[in-house]
Amino acid sequence: MTTSDDPRRHIPRTDALLTVPEIDDARIRLGDTVVRTAIRDGQDAARRGEIAPDDVQQAVIDDLGTRRTSSVRPVLNGTGVVVHTNLGRAPLSSAALEAVTAAAGYVDVELDLETGARSRRGAATRAALLAACPAAGDALMVNNGAAALVLATTALAAGRAVVISRGEMIEIGAGFRLTDLIASTGARLAEVGTTNRTHLRDYADALGADDVGAILKVHPSNFRVQGFTSEATLSELRELADAHDVPLIADIGSGLLQPDALLPDEPDATTTLTAGADLVIASGDKLLGGPQAGLLLGDAALVGRLSRHPLARAVRADKLALAAMEATLTGPPPPVRLYLHADPAALRARTDKLGAALGCEVIAHDGRVGGGGAPGVPLPGWAIRLPETLAAPLRLGDPAVLTRVHDGSCLLDLRCIPESDDQRVAEAVSAARGAAGVP
Repeated sequence: MTTSDDPRRHIPRTDALLTVPEIDDARIRLGDTVVRTAIRDGQDAARRGEIAPDDVQQAVIDDLGTRRTSSVRPVLNGTGVVVHTNLGRAPLSSAALEAVTAAAGYVDVELDLETGARSRRGAATRAALLAACPAAGDALMVNNGAAALVLATTALAAGRAVVISRGEMIEIGAGFRLTDLIASTGARLAEVGTTNRTHLRDYADALGADDVGAILKVHPSNFRVQGFTSEATLSELRELADAHDVPLIADIGSGLLQPDALLPDEPDATTTLTAGADLVIASGDKLLGGPQAGLLLGDAALVGRLSRHPLARAVRADKLALAAMEATLTGPPPPVRLYLHADPAALRARTDKLGAALGCEVIAHDGRVGGGGAPGVPLPGWAIRLPETLAAPLRLGDPAVLTRVHDGSCLLDLRCIPESDDQRVAEAVSAARGAAGVP
């Protein structure tokens, strides 16, 4: 074959492909670098003989049609776990999504448009937090719960002791231990009591023997100690803290601002502050249902002291999170709340309808709160039982559907999937069956 007969000579040039309307439009959505990479991939495939030169243009168009602006993939959560850490915890409400979009450009995050002067950062979010938790004298939002704890212990107890029960020295996700976080601030840990029993006198002994910066009470979140147990209450610790003039901090974890009858044993910020805590630390992206955030709520002077600490600048929340949090607090109920309180009859009807359409059995299935919240508390519901072999193709499909694999079955729970996506779920199951060769 002569050079003139080489089919590779007919591979379309990059400049010619860039003028194709579909490819040119993709440059606006994906950027020039991504588009040129897709073109080069198509041209290289033709040079290797994997596709014909005449097919390069369509191959590039098809490739760009599947590319996303981010490697993060949306997932339909069919596990029944509401606050799923591996799936980014709380999904944002439509109001929060709209707020994030609005905040993506130039916004008045630190500007008073009326006067033209600089304003307090996140003032509207602070006001929304105080309206949602009137027991707090002031509020500060930082980038996550661990940052809130680090800021509090750094500002209040660096070089001093933090008194904590041994039964509350917990490890959080990815192997991080609260005790290590506290020690990293330069504070000393004054461990009191035992794993199952800590008495008021244990705290009193520590306060009398050391230079104490704060008393810290931590909700155990993702585990329970049962049986022969004892702990000092917040009201008891309040009297002790007053007697020694030290702040009482309560890390409640999951982010409830008010009591929830569905979760009677889960602490909330309002009740905790009323019971005697000076400062409450909570997460914004768990039961509150908002963006990732650490919330510091409580005594105005104490919160003000934390907000003025130099570390507060390093852990401050960005404009997108501030906007999303405000919308979560002032807008309609976020998905987390809706999923937790899903109507049982409606959930059963949806599951039965989809199960019948797929020709699958529907079984009783308990969902979970997740995210360390309310461990052991079941959320009664139902699931569609599928063959275990469908779990992987469902997970790798488009849309990706994450299910629960249990007792040799693939269980699909609709609790955390919007009803508007039921048809997409049905199509995903049909595609997974085809991929796995399952009838």
